[in-house]
Amino acid sequence: MLGLDPPTVISRILVLLIAFTVHEFCHAWTATAFGDETPRMNGRLTLNPIAHLDIMGTLLLIIAGFGWAKPVPINPYVLQRRSPAAVMWVSLAGPLSNLLMAIIGAIPFRLGLVPIYSLTTSKILPTPSQFLQVFIIINLTLMLFNLIPFAPLDGEKILDYFLPANLARSWETIRPYGPIILIVVVFLLPYLGINVLGAIIDPPISALWHLLTGA
Repeated sequence: MLGLDPPTVISRILVLLIAFTVHEFCHAWTATAFGDETPRMNGRLTLNPIAHLDIMGTLLLIIAGFGWAKPVPINPYVLQRRSPAAVMWVSLAGPLSNLLMAIIGAIPFRLGLVPIYSLTTSKILPTPSQFLQVFIIINLTLMLFNLIPFAPLDGEKILDYFLPANLARSWETIRPYGPIILIVVVFLLPYLGINVLGAIIDPPISALWHLLTGA
């Protein structure tokens, strides 16, 4: 990821307004489509970024290149009555939206409309190439980060749906420690010089970057 120069910061701010908003809106829209009005009643069925942004998660994305938004409230009991897979689809909708946005962001590179590598023409504003690179990488990062199977991330509910019953019972003993595990992996271990998160998501980000852009 690029450094904290003005073009990168501006790109990250613009990207988070788009990526976080669409991610959370897709959670809300999918839940509503399954008959759960909880997101609408809580003002989350909207493309207004203010309704979705979390202060700490936003700041972390600007500084470190990844972060989080406010979770969309849902009613699992209503969703389960509609379909056993409803909660899984609601959870998967967010990461899928990030993948779709990354694919859309890569189209100008693939069509040769924007060069992947371009000289910086401004010390403040990003070039189209710089913006699209940040757009793609952050969306891929948000997708993969949210697929990590620990609460409160989306991957926890996705994994819960696909686990066979015998493994699900074992997973129940680990589930309560999910937030603690994430805090250790995201904050404590990097402070000690151990980048577990990078080891998990950097290789697939690199592979998807090359696949989408052809670079």
